[in-house]
Order: sequence, then structure tokens, then C-alpha cells
Amino acid sequence: MMIKKFVNFINKSKEWFIVTTILFLSKITVFASSIGDSKLATGTEKLIKDATSWLLIIAPLVTVVAIIYYLIRKTMSDEMDHKKWNSRITTAIICCVGVVAASITSNLIVSYYQ
Repeated sequence: MMIKKFVNFINKSKEWFIVTTILFLSKITVFASSIGDSKLATGTEKLIKDATSWLLIIAPLVTVVAIIYYLIRKTMSDEMDHKKWNSRITTAIICCVGVVAASITSNLIVSYYQ
């Protein structure tokens, strides 16, 4: 009996969620002449631009700090650990390039929507 009540509650919750979502989405399109002019679209576009701009600044700085740390650890390690620290330095540089490339790509994609 308890399971049946729970299943009924879930089904009613799904219906309520669907109705609420439809009403919310209909309100967005009613107040905007198009979806591109809505506050949701313009706000998301600005958020992506700001986040990717910060990534272009923060990623190289974090990479430099990590490489300095790895070089300090490399100088204090023995010969067997030198390869490990070299591979970590290489990984840090590759990850920085990946983050910068992803940030530039997302900036490029967002710029097409203007």
C-alpha cells in the first residue's frame, strides 16, 4: 500500500514539473520577441564570455605556478624521480594549451550569436 502511494506521488510530481516547465518557458517567449532577445539568452551569452575571458587569464597563471612547484620538487628529487616530474611538467603545459583552446573555441562560438 505504501509503495502504491509513493508511485502515485512520483507520477503527480512529474505532471506538476512538466506543467511548471511549460508555463515557465511560455512566459519567457511571451515577453521576448524571440528567444535570442530574452534575458535568459543574453545573460547566458554574457556569462560564457566572462567565464572564458577569465579562463584565458587564469589558466596560464596556474600553469606557471604548477611548473615552478614541479621544478622545485624536481631539483630536490633523486635521478629516478626526474622523469616523473618531467612528465608532470609536460602534462601541465598540455592541459594549459587545452584549456586555452577550449576557451577560445567557446568564445568563437558565442561570437556567432551576436
